[in-house]
Amino acid sequence: MNSSPATTGSQGRSLAPLYLASAVLAGLTMPIQSRVNGALGIRLGDPVAASLVSFTTGLILLVIVSLVFPRARAGAMSIPRALREKRFPRWYLTAGCVGSFVVISQTLTVPLLGVALFTVSIVTGQTLGSLLVDTLGFGPGGRRRISVIRGLGAGLTIAGVVWAVSPRMGSAAEVATLLVPMAIPLVVGFLMGFQAAMNGVQAQVYGTPVAATLVNFLVGGILLSILLLVRLPITGQPEALPTQWWYYLGGPLGCVFIGLSAFLVKHLGVLLTGLGMICGQLVGSLLIDVIVPAPGSVVNAATVAGTLLTLTAVALASTPGSMLRRLRS
Repeated sequence: MNSSPATTGSQGRSLAPLYLASAVLAGLTMPIQSRVNGALGIRLGDPVAASLVSFTTGLILLVIVSLVFPRARAGAMSIPRALREKRFPRWYLTAGCVGSFVVISQTLTVPLLGVALFTVSIVTGQTLGSLLVDTLGFGPGGRRRISVIRGLGAGLTIAGVVWAVSPRMGSAAEVATLLVPMAIPLVVGFLMGFQAAMNGVQAQVYGTPVAATLVNFLVGGILLSILLLVRLPITGQPEALPTQWWYYLGGPLGCVFIGLSAFLVKHLGVLLTGLGMICGQLVGSLLIDVIVPAPGSVVNAATVAGTLLTLTAVALASTPGSMLRRLRS
């Protein structure tokens, strides 16, 4: 017997904290992935080559998973049929390019902006894109009304990120001169909201987020391969691949991030999934800077306070309207 809509909705609400915790967990993988890919880029002397290695290792892992697990295998085998039957617009496949755009924007703008301004720009774009996607009903969960509380939570999330990274930012005049390069990660972050929605739709069609993640890594890998080949006459060959195993963790971590994102947008919506991941990203960055600090990393009261404000903002945005009404009464 099929569950009634009321029962299904009740189950979704009861699992919402678990889904939100999963979004935070997915966000925790991002700073680790950035640190690993950054180290690999330095080792190879080419960040694009490092990104291609990351995509390739992730793709290999996804192929193995698709061969071993029956549901993942069935999802992978359904990809050609879904494309042939046009069960979703084919341009949704470009979701795989957005991950490549993130890497390209890092390559172009981080040397100019620094990590702090880059983070603020991409998080702001991601939050605005997620708001628009939920408002339009672009994702698999359909249209989700953006309440005043949820909008406030999104605004406070951006404020928390700015506060957390403020120790690494320059003066207001210096920031103002960098507005043009800041627009690049802002646009990329905006596209990340649509990427999550398109991945969610594909996961629903294929029957598993593994297949959607597989398509993402394949498309992104093709784009990075073309970019590397175009740059090769100018930049020359990258250095030899390292032998240490941890240099190859970036791809598997990316699989976790994209796969969980594709699964969660159906249950939480794009905005709340994005806010949870931003929260995890900040917490992960704080832990990494405390445990294994990189040169130039700064952890002080503003870093901790901004992270706590982001946690509070995400908790506020995820609070059901019915609970807020009970608290006011």
